[in-house]
Amino acid sequence: MERHHDWDSKLEGQVLDSLEHSLTDAFGHEAHVKVHSGLDFYHGHEGLNASPDGVIELSMSAKDLKILVEVIGSAYPRDIRDAVWRLDSFERNRLRDVDSVRMIAAESLSPGAKKELKERDIAFFELGGSLYLKHGHWLVDIQRPSKPNTSRRAIQLFTGARENVIHSLLMHSHEWLTGTELSNLAETSQYTCSLVLQELTQREWCESVGGGPTRRRRLVNPGALLDAWAEQWQARARENSSTWYTFVESSKHLLARVAETVAEKQVDYPWAFTGTAAGNIFAPLLTSTDTVDLIVPKGYTQDMADMLGLKPAKKGSNVTITEREGASLLFRQPHPEYPAYFASPYILYLDLLDGRGRNKELAEHIRNFLEVEWARN
Repeated sequence: MERHHDWDSKLEGQVLDSLEHSLTDAFGHEAHVKVHSGLDFYHGHEGLNASPDGVIELSMSAKDLKILVEVIGSAYPRDIRDAVWRLDSFERNRLRDVDSVRMIAAESLSPGAKKELKERDIAFFELGGSLYLKHGHWLVDIQRPSKPNTSRRAIQLFTGARENVIHSLLMHSHEWLTGTELSNLAETSQYTCSLVLQELTQREWCESVGGGPTRRRRLVNPGALLDAWAEQWQARARENSSTWYTFVESSKHLLARVAETVAEKQVDYPWAFTGTAAGNIFAPLLTSTDTVDLIVPKGYTQDMADMLGLKPAKKGSNVTITEREGASLLFRQPHPEYPAYFASPYILYLDLLDGRGRNKELAEHIRNFLEVEWARN
């Protein structure tokens, strides 16, 4: 390997040096990888008034390839388009002496940006180690976690009141909403809504029309947003859950009995069924379930347990109570057959991604239902 470190910026040098190592690892040490700055490589070429940030000469098995590299920071789909335009413009004007591929090399790339680059047949690399390059019979597709964004501070979407906004947008997918309408749905401030909407617009998951107080936005990519929420949901630390036992003659009557008891006691705080039994009511798949899961506000576990006459049980439990606030208790839904509330289909879907039993199948059934709803809007 030959190295040329006279880069225009620290980021450019860091990305191209890391890319050099990644290509060598991907193609093996029999490959010859040489990295140049684009300005130096094409210096003196007539008719060229621009150059890529870097040019990589890759030689292997009597085949030579030039990789024309444009370096950017952290990118969503809209961020990569100018870089791609620059590469396209350069490639149209340069001398076509050997095979070449275009590549975007970045500090980090969003899933949407990676998808768009693949669809446009453009190679990409990010500092976390992900590398995609397709040319002729060559295919390199290495996917690794993205490094945290250091050049642009992305907000944390799935925390506190921001999660309320996410849940509200999903429940009203493809509906045009003003900031006031969204704030009322999410039960949070317009400032919080604005922060979330800015981030979603940057990712191209939301679009907007108008301006000022009449400006409206709508969610246009609910699937991507739900996938991002699911990824964060599954990575959370263990929740404040406790397990209990109550006697019931038949497990198939457990959910109905709990619902009837809560209704009789006239509970004055929000709560909801979730988990396997609730999911099966929403999208019947399993023949029977022998446990129920409840969501209650923080500090209300003992109150619910006392009201239902539950006993603590580490083994053989049939009731799980989880304390949560915010999004989990938004958009609770009644059911015509039970005097009780069930968590929204989005919360049910997220809770069923826990890997227990056949919950994955049940989650897929609910996801299919949600996708049908998205398609109707």
